[in-house]
Amino acid sequence: MDDGKVRIALIGLGTVGTGVAQILLEDSDRLLCRSGRQIELAKVVVRDVDKARDITLPAGVLTDNLDDVLKDDSITVVAQLVGGVDTAREIMTQLLSSGKDVVTANKALLASHGKQMFDCARGLGRSIAYEASVAGGIPIITSLGQSLAGNRIQSLIGILNGTCNYIITKMERGADYQVAVRDAQYLGYAEADPTMDVNGVDTVQKLSILAQLAFGVSVDWEDIPTDGIDRLETADMAFAKEMGFRIRLLARAEVHGDQLDLSVSPTLVRHGRPLADVRDAFNAISVEGDYVGPVFFRGQGAGREPTASAVMSDIIDSVVGRSQITFSSLQLWGDRPAAMSMREPHRSVCRFYLRFMVNDCPGVLSRISGILGEQGISISSVMQHEPTPDDEDEHTLPLVIMTYGANVGAMDEAIKRIDASGDVKAASIRMRVLD
Repeated sequence: MDDGKVRIALIGLGTVGTGVAQILLEDSDRLLCRSGRQIELAKVVVRDVDKARDITLPAGVLTDNLDDVLKDDSITVVAQLVGGVDTAREIMTQLLSSGKDVVTANKALLASHGKQMFDCARGLGRSIAYEASVAGGIPIITSLGQSLAGNRIQSLIGILNGTCNYIITKMERGADYQVAVRDAQYLGYAEADPTMDVNGVDTVQKLSILAQLAFGVSVDWEDIPTDGIDRLETADMAFAKEMGFRIRLLARAEVHGDQLDLSVSPTLVRHGRPLADVRDAFNAISVEGDYVGPVFFRGQGAGREPTASAVMSDIIDSVVGRSQITFSSLQLWGDRPAAMSMREPHRSVCRFYLRFMVNDCPGVLSRISGILGEQGISISSVMQHEPTPDDEDEHTLPLVIMTYGANVGAMDEAIKRIDASGDVKAASIRMRVLD
């Protein structure tokens, strides 16, 4: 066994970078046992070397000059731990061109430019490892690419954003949306601007990466139907609970023949399903393969330690050569014909939860059910409570309808007509249902 020293570098020393540096500096003996090589942290590139940090690095390691890494041929593996897209893409291209194998946690870069980056790496004989880009400490990338490689994946449904799951959990416990968001920000789960979390963009970018890995489908994340949690209200949590469901923001990929049905949306998940019991900032992914059957992954989806754990697994794999073998054999974002295509969103079929704020007058239910019926949508159940003295407007009431399986295109048309009918006081709420 070659027990020679391997020199690596980090680009970025934020939350995740600090966690990775801490492992490299404090657990060198364990890393030696796992990799068979002594892994040395040679350089850490940051924008401001004078910034106060909660980690002390050895002298000469911290630098603000990327060339200190690019021009050092003794550095063979680099963990690129910066966010964003354009600058990150430029840095990754430079690292690959200088002969480095790259580890990244940047899901936005891979979702937007995965093919370009992977083509670049293949052309230069380098590798890109990206376990930390999806679901934090859950080893979903390795599991799909290696452990479940003998299966044809039939479905993948997951909670991929811990911030949203934390906010939803707070709302289930009675907090309104804005209070839950502020609490998530205070605890560090949500950014000062949480838009990309709550509007579903973060989740759908991760879903597009998993779709490439699990199904071989290259799809622009912007083409995947996406709804976030920013319209959720505590009333929906209460109605869902009353009917035996919990609401979760789900990323969904399901095979139908030679087509892949993709979506991100708040979904009513029936009590008893493992996904319904995932609370707070945890992530979870349910995968079904044709041979293995259902497999369930659950763990912390963000934060310093869980994400640093995923980055370190990629660093070790790169150091010992496993990442290079896997990268070469999988041919992700390659030129091979896709095994299936993305299903047109309007052809998707599922059950729906509908909530309308309706005028309290005769005939409203009949007219709404009539519009649904004209679109071929059958009603499973209806729930409407008596007004209470606490209601702000006693003449407007919530009407909740659960449907049987319905075509998304037909539902779109029905909701459009109902919202324009004059019977409702606000835009209707529509969510998928997972029994």
